[in-house]
Amino acid sequence: MVETEAYIKPEPNKQNYQKLLDTIIEENAGCRPRLLLHSCCAPCSSAVLDYLSKYFQITLFYYNPNISTEAEFQHRVSELQRLIREMHLVEKGVSILVPPYDHKEFLEIARGHEKDPERGERCHRCYRERLERTAEEMDRAKAAGESYDYFCTTLTISPMKSAEILNEIGSEIASQHALRFLPSDFKKRGGYQKSIELSRQYQLYRQDFCGCEFSKAASERERRAREQSKEKVMRAAFLDKETDGN
Repeated sequence: MVETEAYIKPEPNKQNYQKLLDTIIEENAGCRPRLLLHSCCAPCSSAVLDYLSKYFQITLFYYNPNISTEAEFQHRVSELQRLIREMHLVEKGVSILVPPYDHKEFLEIARGHEKDPERGERCHRCYRERLERTAEEMDRAKAAGESYDYFCTTLTISPMKSAEILNEIGSEIASQHALRFLPSDFKKRGGYQKSIELSRQYQLYRQDFCGCEFSKAASERERRAREQSKEKVMRAAFLDKETDGN
């Protein structure tokens, strides 16, 4: 990726979240706790589901109001539903909840942060909104007599996302709601590479932006920067060849 001022590098982890997850899995050996797993998209969910479905009974929670158009939102939902079917995850108890799409919910928390760099405060507010809503769904389920044991998010599989920030936000929300947040850094142990392999295997739609109009604009700027850089290299090579010929 071409580095520009439009991006902030992810913060380094203060803890080994994979080892924390390993400990929880070991403590629950012999049973499959119920997990409400916030899902951002099918590609990111693929490797996470492949890994966690052995240890947890999973309900995917597809709450992503950051996605800028309803058509894009529905396309991503369809891909996630197809993935669950084709990976035969229904047989493993995986189900999916999809709250109604409302982009205004994202725009409200992004107001005043439209010009923030990618991975900046706007993104952190977006993480918080999605994890807060996931915790609220756990509260609603508990009130209805359908409790979950943990909640978590697939977002940590992305090398573009800070596992440190996501785990801090998730733990803080869990404390506020008296719930348990499942620590993770799913990109570790080849998790991100596994998601690429599964995406190819199931021919999943892989978007090159997180979902909102701001991330899409940043992605387009990055693409133009790469193209311009490539053009400069080709032009320089052509001029060198012309010079050599003379």
